Amino acid sequence: MIKADVLVIGSGISGLSYAIKISQKMPDAQIIIVTKADEDESNTKYAQGGLAVVTDFDKDNFQKHIDDTMRAGDGENNLDVVKMVIEEGPNRFRELVEWGTHFDQEKDGDFKLGREGGHTENRIVHHKDITGAEIERALLATIKKSANIEIMAHHYVIDLITQHHVPHKIFDSDQIDCYGAYILDEKHKKIKKITAKITLVATGGAGHVYKNTTNPIIATGDGIAFVHRARGKVSNMQYYQFHPTALFSKRDGMLFLISEAVRGDGAKLRLKNGEKFMHKYDEREELASRDIVARAIDNELKISGDEYVGLDCRAMDHEKFTDHFPNIYRKCMDEGIDPFQQMIPVVPACHYLMGGIDIDKDGQSSIKNLFAVGECTNSGLHGANRLASNSLLEGLVFGHNAAMKTIELLHINDFNFDDLKAIPEWNAEGMKMMDEMVMVSYLRRQLQEMMSDLVGIVRSNERLKLAKKKQREIYEAVTELYNYSIMSPQLSELRNLVNVSYLIIKHSLQMKENKGSFYNKDLAQQPLTISEK
Repeated sequence: MIKADVLVIGSGISGLSYAIKISQKMPDAQIIIVTKADEDESNTKYAQGGLAVVTDFDKDNFQKHIDDTMRAGDGENNLDVVKMVIEEGPNRFRELVEWGTHFDQEKDGDFKLGREGGHTENRIVHHKDITGAEIERALLATIKKSANIEIMAHHYVIDLITQHHVPHKIFDSDQIDCYGAYILDEKHKKIKKITAKITLVATGGAGHVYKNTTNPIIATGDGIAFVHRARGKVSNMQYYQFHPTALFSKRDGMLFLISEAVRGDGAKLRLKNGEKFMHKYDEREELASRDIVARAIDNELKISGDEYVGLDCRAMDHEKFTDHFPNIYRKCMDEGIDPFQQMIPVVPACHYLMGGIDIDKDGQSSIKNLFAVGECTNSGLHGANRLASNSLLEGLVFGHNAAMKTIELLHINDFNFDDLKAIPEWNAEGMKMMDEMVMVSYLRRQLQEMMSDLVGIVRSNERLKLAKKKQREIYEAVTELYNYSIMSPQLSELRNLVNVSYLIIKHSLQMKENKGSFYNKDLAQQPLTISEK
């Protein structure tokens, strides 16, 4: 058995900043961070655009950022949470800089500020077009200076430990406690028990529930799934944002993201024949919120039958483009696309989940001593649709709040130590002899195809009903497979993706009106397009 004061599941901006805060305030606390891949592999690493925060108070202010966030979220946001995150943003951003994160600056020392869809002012601080990777680098460097933080890479969480695992425990079903997690050590092929006074879930999104996504391969909804299985509250899973501009590829899986900041700097969307079309959908055109732009592209592709639309960067300042977007430029050139000579082929792809584990302002979930932060949560910040570049800000603010509350609880030290000692080792439930990777791969593809075809950008009642039926069939097959196969990360990920798909379909069927990123054509009161002006 491994014991810790704090167990952090995930190594993105939320989990790392949370761990740093606790380590600095409580240098004697034992903190373990587990991550299922390399320590720097996270959704944070792939964030291109930047971090939305008010820094230029001459042109910008908190109220403008609040209004933009509420507008993008279609009013489904929690206004108190929105105000808290945006008003605390500058302090959390300064800490990020103090930890060694480099952001692009003007010659006078002011931060360069970009603009993305849904923002009325330039307020996106960034590091080229690899902001997330730079933040990840700085946070990991800070972590490595902390003697009381241990990172366990390639350790995959199978399930949370709750009082359901305590022998002969009689408990109130309305109050569930978390005591840590059962974790598969991939290198040694054994399941470890890590008990902890406090556990944080910071596992990111679930993009690979769909066939095409901008998310890294690790984004399989693990945290949401194991909190759901532990009977924790999960909500708003119908709200899945599709990024309008992923680089088109005939290969399924992770697609390269063409940052929204490119449109913020002046790129235009066009059909393959060169015609503009965004004016038909929103007066803001390319700078409309992501849900509107993604549905517009989806609609045009269905009308034309084309596989992609073009992102036209040819009229943009070439020097500025290569300076601000060096990795995007390099990727396009590697694919044989010169963005100054031809349009970049782009398609919408699954990008960001607004729903997830229910939390309060401190990041506390409905399960006692279990916190959650970041994309795996429904914090109330994003509402029905996330405003561009608000996610990194969310991770910092909620990571801070969760750390402060965790420190308070650790000082009180009111934990059930008898239960912590009584947690048994992982129950293998008999001999599991089959290694069915072919079946795992097959069922994963079936699930992703079904979700992409039936529960995509535009949904309908009939598609959702069919999806519910198909999902149940896949669930039964995966459950049988899980019961007789050797435990592996791939099998556990499939199990989690099935849980996530169930929640997305269930919550979609419960919707009675279209909101933000959720669009059911049978609920539509008006067509997708607006009259031309």
